[in-house]
Parts: sequence; structure tokens; C-alpha cells
Amino acid sequence: MAYTTEKIRNIMFAGHSSAGKTSLTEALLYLTKSSDRLGSVGDGNTVSDFDPEEIKRRASISASVTPYDHEGVRVNIIDTPGLFDFELGMYEGVMAVETVISVLSARSGVEVGTFKGNKVAVSNNKARMFYVSKMAAENADFEKCIAELRSEFGSSVCPLVVPIIEEGKPNIYIDILKEKAYSYSAGKATEVDMPEGILDGYQHDLSEAVAETDEELLDKFIMEEPFTRDELIKGIKLGMKTGSVTPVLCGDAVELEAIDILLEVINNMLPSPCEIDDLVLKNKQNEDVSVKCDAAEKLVAYVFKTVADPFVGKLSYVKVLSGTLTGSSALYNSRSLEQERLGKLLSIKGKRQTDITELIAGDIGAITKLTGAKTGDILCDPSKVLIAEEQKFPYPSLKMAISPKKKGDESKISSSMQRLMEEDRTINYYMSSETGQQILCGLGEQHLDVIISKLKTKFGLEVDLTMPRVAYRETIRKKVRVQGRHKKQSGGHGQFGDVWIEFEPCDSDELVFEEKIFGGSVPRNFFPAVEKGLIESTARGVIAGYPVIGVKATLVDGSYHSVDSSEMAFKTAAGIAFREGMSQASPVLLEPIMSVQTFVPDNNTGDIMGEVTKRRGRILGMSKAEDNLQLVEAEVPESEMSDFTTYIRSSTQGRGSFIMEFLRYEQLPAALEQKVIQETKEFRENEE
Repeated sequence: MAYTTEKIRNIMFAGHSSAGKTSLTEALLYLTKSSDRLGSVGDGNTVSDFDPEEIKRRASISASVTPYDHEGVRVNIIDTPGLFDFELGMYEGVMAVETVISVLSARSGVEVGTFKGNKVAVSNNKARMFYVSKMAAENADFEKCIAELRSEFGSSVCPLVVPIIEEGKPNIYIDILKEKAYSYSAGKATEVDMPEGILDGYQHDLSEAVAETDEELLDKFIMEEPFTRDELIKGIKLGMKTGSVTPVLCGDAVELEAIDILLEVINNMLPSPCEIDDLVLKNKQNEDVSVKCDAAEKLVAYVFKTVADPFVGKLSYVKVLSGTLTGSSALYNSRSLEQERLGKLLSIKGKRQTDITELIAGDIGAITKLTGAKTGDILCDPSKVLIAEEQKFPYPSLKMAISPKKKGDESKISSSMQRLMEEDRTINYYMSSETGQQILCGLGEQHLDVIISKLKTKFGLEVDLTMPRVAYRETIRKKVRVQGRHKKQSGGHGQFGDVWIEFEPCDSDELVFEEKIFGGSVPRNFFPAVEKGLIESTARGVIAGYPVIGVKATLVDGSYHSVDSSEMAFKTAAGIAFREGMSQASPVLLEPIMSVQTFVPDNNTGDIMGEVTKRRGRILGMSKAEDNLQLVEAEVPESEMSDFTTYIRSSTQGRGSFIMEFLRYEQLPAALEQKVIQETKEFRENEE
């Protein structure tokens, strides 16, 4: 069936883990006959959770697209993970939708995932709605959920569906707009008598919120004239656009209760892609350009998700922002500045892929074999090159060293990780020049666990994760004057170099070299060799073999032989002087100190400050941040931060986060020095 942009709805389900997002997706697909069975997360047979890792874990780990058709409207659902280790899916999905529906369990109420879903909707200027799921479950409490929603998100929260609870379960659902009551059996609705007195309070709250959206409606509300159903729908749509009305629906996906009301609301109240404000992008001259969601305009598409598979190839999920995408469309990548060659054009429903001929403005699909495209790219008509701001993704704060179980697979790790990084922008992987280790960074332990599993299943690569080594440094604390003398005779020309060098502490990340030679005791042409010998020697200190910083070396005297002296001899003599000087100048280990910005709720600030202090950190200050969070700024040794991601996640129930950057080096406490030396020795012995 062909659709116009006005008949498309793009929605994203967000919320806490186990809130019921995937089950709700299944119910919508089943009732619209887009799926021939009602899948179950527990049975591992849902349409949206099709990845082997999702089936094994019984939880979503990536965003999935599952469209359905209902009464002439095409609805693209993006079901996103609730586990915080996989919140990439929420950041990807929100870029392709007009409405975010935050799902919360009637048993658990408002949870951290509810806040996160609402936050990503607000920050991306999306229409918002709440859905209270699992109404038929034991201990479900709709009134508690509404009270919590209003407490956290304000008076804009307005129920459109209300359950009547008898004997602990809903036996009737009230449609506030239609002023009708329904009972349900096997997904079938039967109209029943409306209970007395149930509508008044909810209707008043809804009318009051709707009145704020339009002057005519406000005048009518002041005159105490009742709104018609069409006026209420108009006000709700306006209110969702401005954030002054946030509808709340409820039901039970497993029992298929009140799902039909949700279907109707999606069709009649949620905005189509052409009903939202024009998207503003930049042209090559950095000027603002409005992009109208119209199939007749020039083509502009956005890559919101990438799947890289070694067998199937790259699959790029796209939202057509403007124009019409066909298999013959000319696509220009505004980031890579290259023309993209299209493979197949596909409609995606979970793991099922169907060839299609076109995607119109507002619709969602996928393209195969876009070799140069990555998540966040704008693909456009070559005559209208537009650029989007780079999308920000969650900071990968958990860092581990990754190594192959089989020797010789080191390079295979690099190539495989590059493929995985194409599809997951919250992965960071690099080779540490400091320690020589390959470093993998992710959002949490489960995230890294899935990455390791994918390396095995997709690329046949088995790896181990270990704690990464800390890049310590060595330096000196006092000034010394030492001799470096190299003399060797073995027939013919010998080798002779003799230097006196003063070593002293200084504030520098590299060795500072000077010469103060008088009388030609060391010829000037050997000065570069002396400097080179010293610089090369800084690569390995005398305590534990770490690089040396903060040292000034001054060549003050020496001697030479007219025949046996050479650049190599003086370079060797300088190295001898360096080792001797380091040993005599009270060498110490330096540890990296990190600047740590931690964002936590008010009630967690005391715990965080105490934890930072326990980790040998220094609190620098505290200030207000966004989303009612506190920013705690501190300086903490890197060696104490290995499990900080896990601590923050557990202590704040997932609301907290942090950003860490290298700041400077400081002297390692003497009490810890021997432990570091021993650990370094053991590591190097194991390497050998």
C-alpha cells in the first residue's frame, strides 16, 4: 500500500528495563495483523528482539524497527533497550521519530529509565507521551503511577485512559475522550456501562491543560463551556508539540487490554513527520537551511543506525527527511564529501527485510552496502549539500585491556573492532602508546560482555579482558652531577666518550637539554649525540622502567680522543650518565591524575564525595547541573578509577554518570610505590 507523508507516524518506546516496551510492540503488531503470533520476551520469539544476544539475555540490546499498518496509517515503531549499558539505541532512535512514548510498569512506577526517556525526548524537541503497562499484573497501581508522574514531570501529565480496579485487577478501562467504558476478553473490547463519578476529575484536569494551548480554548474554559472531542484532540496535539500536555495511556500488552485505544491515539493524535517544525541544517557556507518534510522536495536522508555484519555486509538505517529515496537516487555524503553508491532499498521489520522501490519523506527504511556512511551522516542530493551537527552519544567510561586468547590475532582484534565501532558509537577502541595494550571502552560490564560475545560469533575471535595498566612516569627530586664514560678498545679504532652532566628537576614533559662547555673539552659536533643519547634514555627509568619526565640535563664538562671519539661513543656515554644520574637524584614514581566530573542526584552527593576521598581524590567543588543533578568536580588518581563506572551505576540506580580526562602527573605515595614496582615486574615477566 502506498502512503503519503501525512499518513506516517514514527514513534519510539523508551523506558526502564522490564517496563514492557517489547511486549507492547508485540501487542500492537499482533492486533494489526502485522504479526501472526503474540511473541513473548520470556520465550525469545518477539519480532523486535531477534538478535541471538537479546534472545539469550531476554532483554533488548539495540534499537529495532518494526512497522505496522492500521486503518490507512503506517506506523514505524522503534523499540529501544532499557538497560543502561545499551542506551545507544535510545540516542539512535530518537533521531528518527516525532514522538517518544515513555513506558513504565504499573508495578514499579517511575524509574530512572522513565527520566532518561523523557530527557532524550525533551532535549531533541520531540512530542511526549507516557504509557503505563502491565495493568493486569499483581500489585499494579495506576493512581500511584499518575501521582509520581505529576510529581516528577508536572501538571502537564493528563490521563486519557483510566482503569477501574476490582479484586486487584482492572475489569474496565475508561476512554476519557470518548466518555465510554470497555471491558476486554482476548483483546476484544466490549462497551459497558460507565461507572458514576469517575470522569469529572480527569476531564477537568484534561480541559485545564488543553485550555492553555489556545486562546479560543482558554476563553471557552473560563466561561465553563465543555470542550467537544475534536477540540480536546486539537488541544492535545498542540500541547504535545509545546510540552504543555503530556497524555498518559494504560493497558496490558500480554492480556491485550486497552491496546485498541492506544492504536487510535497513535493514528489521531500523534504528529506526522510533516506536522512538526521544519528541520534546520547547515549548507556549505554554514548558513541555516530549512528542510521541509515533503516528498516533492530535493532528497535529504539521515543515517540513524548502522549494522555491520561480516557475512551480510553493512546495513544503514535511514530516515528520509525530505524528498523521495529510490534505488536510482544520487546520494552525496556531506561528511565524507563523497558520492555513495546504493545497494538494495529495504523495508525492515525486526530481522525481516523486504525489497522496496522507494521511501518517501518521513518514512524509515534501510540501505545495503553504503560503504562510506556511518551513523549520524546526512545523505543528500548532490545539488543541495547539507550538514547536521554531530550527534552526541553516551561517554564510554568503563575501560579494559583486550588481548587475543590465540597468539597472532592482535591485528584481527583491530579490524574486528573497527567493524563493531561502525555500528556502536558508544564503543571506543585504541592502542595505548603508553603501555602497548589494546584498550576497549564501553558503557558498562554488560556492554563489554556483549562486545566480546559479538567478536566470537561474528568474527570467530576469542579474547580476554584484563585491567589496563596505568601509564606511570618517573622523575627525580634533587640535583646531581655525574660522569658518563665509555671506553672500548678492540683493535683498530676504539670508542671513547666522556661527559659530565648535571641533572635537576624541572617542569617539563620532555627532557630539557643545555650545554655549558668551556674550553672545548667536548667538541660542539658531539652535542647532538649527547642530547640524543639522553632523550633515548628517558624511555625507560631506573625504578620500574617507566618513561622519565621533568628532568633538565646540562652538559658541563667531558673529554674526547682525537681518533677514538665518535657520535656513537658520546651517545653511549650520555646514556651511562643518565642511568647513574637518575639513581643518585632520588628518583620517584609519578601517577596520572584525572579530572573527574561526576553528575549525580542531590541525595547522592555525600556518598560520591566520600567515595572520591576514599579513592585518594580531592574534591574541587560542587554546582548545579541539568536535570536536577549535581556536578561534583574532583581530581582522582587514574589507578583508583577502574571500577568507578560500576560504583556510580549502582549507587545512583543508573542516574549518575561521569566524564574523565587526563590532567597531570603527581608523585605516587611512597607506601604504594613497591606494590607498583612488583606488579610491573610480574606483568613484564608474563609478557616475556
